[in-house]
Amino acid sequence: MSAHCCAGPGHDAVDPRYRRVLWIALAINIAMFVVEIAGSYTSGSVSLLADSVDFFGDAANYGLSLVVLSMGLAWRSRAALVKGISMGVFGAFVLGKAAWVATQGATPEPVTMGMIGALALAANVGVAVMLYAYRSGDANMRSVWLCTRNDAIGNVAVMFAALGVFGTGSAWPDLAVATIMGVLALLAAKTVVSEAQRELRQATSRQAFASNV
Repeated sequence: MSAHCCAGPGHDAVDPRYRRVLWIALAINIAMFVVEIAGSYTSGSVSLLADSVDFFGDAANYGLSLVVLSMGLAWRSRAALVKGISMGVFGAFVLGKAAWVATQGATPEPVTMGMIGALALAANVGVAVMLYAYRSGDANMRSVWLCTRNDAIGNVAVMFAALGVFGTGSAWPDLAVATIMGVLALLAAKTVVSEAQRELRQATSRQAFASNV
């Protein structure tokens, strides 16, 4: 899946509307983290656990984005770099967790998985709609959009996993979805880190040029 969105007009990162969207997204992600961590515990689902950790990471990312909104490009690029690395760590954690659970043989409870997956999808689609207009900004703004887009895809996958678990009585659909979510996180992390490094080099070059003038 392509990690680049269609090009569009640029947006000012200090736009008050964008700041308001980030605050709303932050509140939604914190709430969904609590719901999904409880749901993963009661259902035994690895894909729900992966999604709950993702919601927590996104909440932290939105908070970090709010901190650096008014700062220069270099600081926004550094924030995007941190977020990209955190996405990669999340992906590695999910893959490791799925591998560990595969050796245990436990089957998750599909009804809870499906209901919470649908609620999480509604939450992420709402956030994605609000962020869509800002998908073509700098690396920091783009990383926020990529996180939310991947989350919505992951929620759909969790719902399919619930159907698979219900139909087969096996944990493998849940583990397969968790693995896909982990790989998606690694791919998105690579895109965000590469873009952040490029923008950071540009910002550093501009600062060096300005200091020599």
